[in-house]
Amino acid sequence: MASRNERARRDRAARRQTELEKIRRKYVPGDSFSSGSPPSAPSPASARPPPAARRQDNQIVRHGFPHQPTALAFDPVQKLLAIGTKTGSLRLLGRPGVDIHVRHDGDPAVLQIAFLVNEGALVTACTDDTLNMWNIRQKIPEVVHTLKFQRERTTCISLPLQSKWLYVGTEKGNVHIVNIESFVVSGYIINWNKAIELSRKNHPGPVTCLVDNPVDSNKLLIGFETGLLVLWDLRTKAADVRWQSAEPLRSVCWLSDGKQFMSSHADGSLCTWSVKTPQRPVATQFPHAKTRENGQQEPCKAIQKVSWLSTRAGLPRPGSLLLCVGPRPARPSEPYVIFTGGLGHDTAGRTPSVTVMHGRTTTVLEMEHNVVDFIALVDTPYPSEFQDPYGIVVLLQNDLVVVDLTSPGYPCFENPYPMDLHGSTVTSCTYLADCPGDLVPALYSVGTAKQNRTGFSEKEWPITGGTWGTGGNSYPEVVITGHADGSVKFWDATAVSFQVLYKLKVSRVLERQRRSQDGDTEDQLAVQQVVLCPESRQLAVAGASYVIHFRFSRNEKNAEVPCLEIPIVYETYGDSDRDPPSGDPAVTVRPADTIAGVNGKKAELSLPVRCRSGPIRRPPGFHPELVCITPAVNGEPPGVISSVAVNSAYGLLAYGNESGLVIVDTVQRTCLLNLGTPDLYGPADPYQRAPRSPKQRAEEADLGRSPDSEQINGLCLSPTAGKQGGVGSVSPRGRDVQRSRSQERLDTQQTASRSSSLSSLENISSEAIVCLQFADTFVNKSESSTCPCLLVGTSLGSTLIVQVALPRSADRATQAVSVAPTGSIFRLNGAMQCIALLDCSGARIPAAAETWRDGNKERTRTPSRPTVSSCGSLSEAGGGDGQLLVLVSDKQARVLATPSHSCLCKLQITETSFVVRAEIISLKDSVCLVCYLANGRLNSYSLPSLRPLMEVEFLPLSDLRMARTFCISNHGHGLYLCSPSEIQKFTISSEFCTQLQDMVGELFLACDMPELPQQGFLKGLFGGGVRSLDREELFGETSGKASRSVAKLLTGPTAQAEQLQARVSSTGGDVGRARQAMIERGQKLSKLEDRTEQLMADADNFSSTAHQLMMRYKDKKWYQL
Repeated sequence: MASRNERARRDRAARRQTELEKIRRKYVPGDSFSSGSPPSAPSPASARPPPAARRQDNQIVRHGFPHQPTALAFDPVQKLLAIGTKTGSLRLLGRPGVDIHVRHDGDPAVLQIAFLVNEGALVTACTDDTLNMWNIRQKIPEVVHTLKFQRERTTCISLPLQSKWLYVGTEKGNVHIVNIESFVVSGYIINWNKAIELSRKNHPGPVTCLVDNPVDSNKLLIGFETGLLVLWDLRTKAADVRWQSAEPLRSVCWLSDGKQFMSSHADGSLCTWSVKTPQRPVATQFPHAKTRENGQQEPCKAIQKVSWLSTRAGLPRPGSLLLCVGPRPARPSEPYVIFTGGLGHDTAGRTPSVTVMHGRTTTVLEMEHNVVDFIALVDTPYPSEFQDPYGIVVLLQNDLVVVDLTSPGYPCFENPYPMDLHGSTVTSCTYLADCPGDLVPALYSVGTAKQNRTGFSEKEWPITGGTWGTGGNSYPEVVITGHADGSVKFWDATAVSFQVLYKLKVSRVLERQRRSQDGDTEDQLAVQQVVLCPESRQLAVAGASYVIHFRFSRNEKNAEVPCLEIPIVYETYGDSDRDPPSGDPAVTVRPADTIAGVNGKKAELSLPVRCRSGPIRRPPGFHPELVCITPAVNGEPPGVISSVAVNSAYGLLAYGNESGLVIVDTVQRTCLLNLGTPDLYGPADPYQRAPRSPKQRAEEADLGRSPDSEQINGLCLSPTAGKQGGVGSVSPRGRDVQRSRSQERLDTQQTASRSSSLSSLENISSEAIVCLQFADTFVNKSESSTCPCLLVGTSLGSTLIVQVALPRSADRATQAVSVAPTGSIFRLNGAMQCIALLDCSGARIPAAAETWRDGNKERTRTPSRPTVSSCGSLSEAGGGDGQLLVLVSDKQARVLATPSHSCLCKLQITETSFVVRAEIISLKDSVCLVCYLANGRLNSYSLPSLRPLMEVEFLPLSDLRMARTFCISNHGHGLYLCSPSEIQKFTISSEFCTQLQDMVGELFLACDMPELPQQGFLKGLFGGGVRSLDREELFGETSGKASRSVAKLLTGPTAQAEQLQARVSSTGGDVGRARQAMIERGQKLSKLEDRTEQLMADADNFSSTAHQLMMRYKDKKWYQL
């Protein structure tokens, strides 16, 4: 009988070895397996992909509010809005869904933007003293020309309507003129010493504003920082009028009649000037100054910008939001005066504002953030016509606000752009591509569709430029963001769109506790991780010390949320001089609820957050089903939860921190397992956890042996292990486990976990649970069938298997679930990043999931995931040849064949850096591993052979925010938080890049300019109409050429192509001319040859005639002649 069993065992081993050889030959061809060492994938240096595959990353689209905005511009004909930022970004916004992002080379801050109205171009002035011409007629705008000033710093620009000459003011006080077609500086220059009076002894300062007279383009108003205003006559090259204000100048604006203008100053005053009275301002007012008891006015802040807009007829008196001065309504033809700033200095609690003055009515619009810039929206592009503003675009430091001036009360338009991403700081990000098709409509139906926001204008959004793209995705995409205030937002990110679908607030379930006395200001409800099962619509939201399990429902109900307080901090009794309480052995490990505190007292447990008591109203959407809170022990904060996993088919929720692992039954709402990380190893723990006495070291020397090299390479350390208990159980073997401390921030955690290899002689202070994955797999080598398991990855590179024994489906709600560590261990260098299972064909085995049901109704979508039994045979699981286990750490990757646990392939991903994020994704009907490294490289490898597919320079890891939010999903799409308020989406799929041009909308749409304002007969007769100027005659070739040292032309990509084409044309012309010259020279040489032959013939004739004449008279005498 024994020999028969032994023979059967050998036959099974031989068959397994044969299957393993087949798998190896299939995925690793050409390698020899005669030796005992496993094959390794070729290194990136030795197997570098071809140059065609080494392409750069493809940025798809950027969503959110532009970070640190600095400039604003609007095209009144194309209805396009442009926003420049401090980091050199340029956002072009049209109708909702038309959002284009580009950036300048070198990332200089954008000072000012000027549209070429209805011409499909714009000019930007940057802090590196460059002027850039952008072509926006194409889907992705590009720089056509770049002009860099070398001797002077630019301060402002001005481009008159339908003019090709750009005025450029500098810090030295000079004004240069640039041709925007050729980007060449004209020889015409307005020097500061010619603009000032001869009697002036000091410099007027930098040029702060340049404004063309709306009715006489020959007049240019120049404003200097010291308050000097000069009306310059371009034809005579002299100053017509000069004004001097007592305070520094901030901005200037003409009235449409061209006879008056208004200036704003640093003391909060507004001055009105007339062209006919140069001595003093016509009127000076302090709109927000109050008179003190002593009769003096209180000082006010500077008015940074003012707009003076004429109206054809007065509007009804609007209601004010904060302050309304004057009871009388606005009279007909009274202009609007709109400005920002000017409030009192000593007024406590004064917020940023925009003030609208119309007639005798003053309305102050309070803003939530500092005002960067504003622009009044008008229908006409002609400055000489009545403006009749219908709105104000206000660019704030963290928001974009559009005010409706045509509705009573000046309400705001509802912003359709996704610019509320940073309403609360984004702390986590989850990206799901190719999710179920009915998920987005379900979230929209319970979220955005049911919102009834009041207080906004009833009119349509006024920025309507551009058109949408014609292409789209066949699969939906969802982005989930967690925020510092405990909110979770779901976004529809399909293709190039980004629209909020649903918002969830943790504060409805949990309430904050009081702040600690050490001044810790971190929000206790901040969301650290979000995990969604799209098939079952179950959601797990984790904070620093809590995990909430949600289920999706379309119905509303009221119910109380059960709460489990589960401490996962363990006490150590490793000191031989200290006696443990109750006479326990000195190396006993106890759960926190039985830990002894000071003087042998029971430990005090305190909750960082508290679950709200009583029934909670649950609107349609995600309903909280269970709350798990990790309490603090003796005032010591618990470790931050570092990993979460949920499985709807098993009905289990698992999470861990730096101290241990917790498994919760979400069906029966009980804690199944609560163990410290060392207890998961069983007797095969390779680490020494805390200092021990020599006697203890001698007694446990065999238990603390270092793993051999074969074990470190990924082989199973212990095929079997005894089962351990749950919450109140005691470890089967004694060892010292240090009491865990609160987990550091992510940056220190990542730095601490980047150890290449650790020996057992090193003292391990903590080992965090960083990766969790539910799966049906083999428990150990002796198993021939798969069972539900939990794969646990740690910060020290270990992967452990916890077996789950599920009762029958009929008894699932009544019988207990059994979970226990198996003792199977796999080791890699570095912290674990991801774990996945593949079948023998190389396809990924998806996690088991149940279908979503709302009450008794089951959704009609067919589940794509397999049904789950508690334990199935190998053939039933569809893995007749076994499974492939893929383990990825921040240094290495391994592919193991199960259940034999033999290493098929191994890869050293990096030695000098570390992997920030690794994901196993589906791309083009195959599975691959994508890794983002801290040195900025983005690599992908084939599975299961681990051969390099792509290596590109992506983006170096610059801050913690990027590491926390970097995500990679199916189809090669990924995203990250590129700034506190913006999400950048990218792709590595070349197929998607070819479709991107169809998805991106058009910015420029060809349309006619509005008709010119008709000039009245009397105005034309007496010269009161608009007077034009031939700028080409003044600024063209007749003005001469500017010095080469003033500015240097740096061409863009389009201009380079045009120059190359011009050079080719010029070269072709030269070749043609040379050929023509050669032909003409040949013709002349032919004529010369003919003439030479004629001369030779004439010479021969002359010689013959001369010879005959000589012979005739040769023998005759002279007297015979």
